[in-house]
Amino acid sequence: MRLETQRLILRELTEDDWDGLCAILQDEAVMYAYEHAFSDQEVREWLDRQLARYEEYGHRFGLCAVILKETGRMIGQAGLTIQDCDGEQVLEIGYLFQKRYWHQGYAAEAALACKKYAFGQLDAPRVYSIIRDNNTASQKVAARNGMKPVKTFIKHYYGVDMPHLLFCVERER
Repeated sequence: MRLETQRLILRELTEDDWDGLCAILQDEAVMYAYEHAFSDQEVREWLDRQLARYEEYGHRFGLCAVILKETGRMIGQAGLTIQDCDGEQVLEIGYLFQKRYWHQGYAAEAALACKKYAFGQLDAPRVYSIIRDNNTASQKVAARNGMKPVKTFIKHYYGVDMPHLLFCVERER
């Protein structure tokens, strides 16, 4: 899977993306919705999960490194994954960016590319984003991607009950 937008390239993560992932996943400000920054072991598990997803789903989807064309630097990750939402498996558009790249439209640009890929290449009838109730920036990205909240539910993560919203957009017929 490789996607390209005006400013970004989304490509499969590799072992070479370790430092870029650490810059995202080990930053407490970025990871506030998870209520903790990741340890080296958690980053390793995260990367291993993404690599396993590529194999499991035939490289059709998974989280990708988001590369800023202008610099060639990894600034975030975004992509499509199968996620559990209150017992139901959904095709989710997810995104996480280094804090210095927030509020510049990169997440919305990457999310839109993922939606187009899901509808155009995967023929998905709908896509979702699962967003923490206090993550208003990500909720705005979902809204810019044509999504609307359709459900609230609780996710249990590290022993904490975390309210989440399920956003959805359906493919136009």
